[in-house]
Amino acid sequence: MPTSDSHRGGPLSVLVGRVRGALWPIPALGILLAIVLGTTLPELDQHWATREHPLTFAFGGGASAARDLLAAIAGSLISVTGVTFSLTVVALQLSSSQFTPRLLQTFSTDRTVQLTLAQLVLTFTYALTVLRTVRTESATEDDDAFVPRLSITVAYLLTLGSVLALVLFLGHLSRLLRVETMLRDVHDEATQTLARKLDEPDGAARDAADHRSAGPPVPLVARSSGFLTVVDERAAVAAAREAGVVVELAVRIGDSVVEGTPVAHAWSLAPGGSPDTARLEEALDRSFQLYYERTPDRDLAYGLRKVVDICVRALSPGTNDPTTAVHALSHASSLLGRFAERPDEPRVCRDEEQRVRLVVPPWELPALLQLAVEEPLQFAEGQPTVLRRLAGLLREFAWRAQGRSVDDLVCRYVDAVAERALESTAVAESETRAWRQQVRQALAGSWPAEVG
Repeated sequence: MPTSDSHRGGPLSVLVGRVRGALWPIPALGILLAIVLGTTLPELDQHWATREHPLTFAFGGGASAARDLLAAIAGSLISVTGVTFSLTVVALQLSSSQFTPRLLQTFSTDRTVQLTLAQLVLTFTYALTVLRTVRTESATEDDDAFVPRLSITVAYLLTLGSVLALVLFLGHLSRLLRVETMLRDVHDEATQTLARKLDEPDGAARDAADHRSAGPPVPLVARSSGFLTVVDERAAVAAAREAGVVVELAVRIGDSVVEGTPVAHAWSLAPGGSPDTARLEEALDRSFQLYYERTPDRDLAYGLRKVVDICVRALSPGTNDPTTAVHALSHASSLLGRFAERPDEPRVCRDEEQRVRLVVPPWELPALLQLAVEEPLQFAEGQPTVLRRLAGLLREFAWRAQGRSVDDLVCRYVDAVAERALESTAVAESETRAWRQQVRQALAGSWPAEVG
């Protein structure tokens, strides 16, 4: 058996992640609840049909009034649902074109949006279900008139709840479309992903590279394409054990996998051994969960990617919003500081004999810093406030990343920021020298007090 934590990424966890990130599950539960209520409450009304109704506030009209009321509720609710979410999609499309299309993924997982849609479709479905039980007196049939008074009263209360939910949703939407709210939501999403990574059992990375001395590596190519979202570690460990090899992935969670290109290397544990490459590639392909887009569940860099996208869009000539870029860089600085506090060792999975069988590479700190700084620096030409914030980001990162072997990279970036400021803005050379000095002081563990 593999180590106790190597079952992560199995089919069940993938299904749970897909359902959690979809818009439809909670509304679908609302529809099922509406059908259950719409069939059981009329039965209770039927029990009270021959005696005085115990609820004095229950609906007191006749069958025609009941039909008209339920039809009005159903018709108005489905119209309001369609119009509301059509306008919402248009607003989000405009917002995503201005900031980043990947924000639509955050919208679909918003609980307020899901609950509002569930409330509207629940009321509509409930009204239709109850409507079929209302009967009027007929001169040609023996059926008596039947008016489900309690059920209609519940439909009225659900309608009031839908109106309240609609008002609250519009207020929530107005806040959701603000860039500050989007940045906060993306920041929280990335923080939760990091917290889940830190809560995972330690993969015990010691001796992770010992397998490399056992012989020349054999490249393993991908059998399909997509973004790597999950690795079924149990399946990969079992396949590596059966083949008598150690598998080291060449891609990280969130990286793009292209069919026909190497995604891993295998080291044989037996001297002169040659693994069945085709069979091992098929098993590795089954252990990979590839998706058409990146997902935030385990992708450590995806939240930072969204923040950088917002920053770059704000710096485009069509938008020209340096204030938004500065705010985005502040969120990027906070995320980088959190990443600097975590180890970036590879995740190692062992079999039941505690032999290394699978090595999953991490998102290392230099790559995350490059992601956060490279593109904003490219598009910050002529923007002194953005360049000042980039210098501040590097100083803050240098303070929190002391001892992480990123000093040379941070110094190169602050030099590039200073050069870009001198070339494209009126920032004084003395100020750029201060940026360089402050970053180097932070790397050395010094943060002097500002004087004056």
